Amino acid sequence: MKNICQNKRAYHDYLVLEKLQAGISLTGTEVKSCRNSGMTLSQSYVMVDTKGNAQLIGANIAPYAMGSYNNHNPTRQRQLLLHKKEIRKLKRSTEAKGLTIIPLEAYFDDKGHIKVDIGLCRGKNLHDKRDALKEQIDKRETDRAMKR
Repeated sequence: MKNICQNKRAYHDYLVLEKLQAGISLTGTEVKSCRNSGMTLSQSYVMVDTKGNAQLIGANIAPYAMGSYNNHNPTRQRQLLLHKKEIRKLKRSTEAKGLTIIPLEAYFDDKGHIKVDIGLCRGKNLHDKRDALKEQIDKRETDRAMKR
């Protein structure tokens, strides 16, 4: 499993309630660019459209250097490959509970397919972010003390 990119900001800004693994529909130059770690997930989100398709919006895949006229649009909407049951569940939870769907990381699986981990998230308040940061610092200090 080769990691392409992570959305570290998502863990800071959101509380991840549930994780799902989704495939992604890409063109050839997009896959080649991902192999060169040319993908970023910051400021991206997932939306379920009226047709019942999950779309990844705002993800940036850099143009492939050797792509010529076949290159892709770097910020186009990309379809996520999920089962209908999973898409319906995501749509219900975002409409009723006010949750958002955020991509957490992208990676190559064992077969060489690109997968995206998406999370059903709730936004954190400022005091929640501060508490999480304090817990991180305390954990880091205890780990350092244990090493000594």
